[in-house]
Amino acid sequence: MSAGAPDEEIARQLDISRRTLSRRLETLMTRLGATTRFQLGAHAGRRGRL
Repeated sequence: MSAGAPDEEIARQLDISRRTLSRRLETLMTRLGATTRFQLGAHAGRRGRL
């Protein structure tokens, strides 16, 4: 995500479906209180996940 890759590419690299990727991102966003993927990335950066 941080490299700007499309969802299809991210899913392929993780060997999961695009739908599974979407569900996982939605779950992470909910847990972290992020309303956008940008916010999700910011949370990840602050937590040292990037």
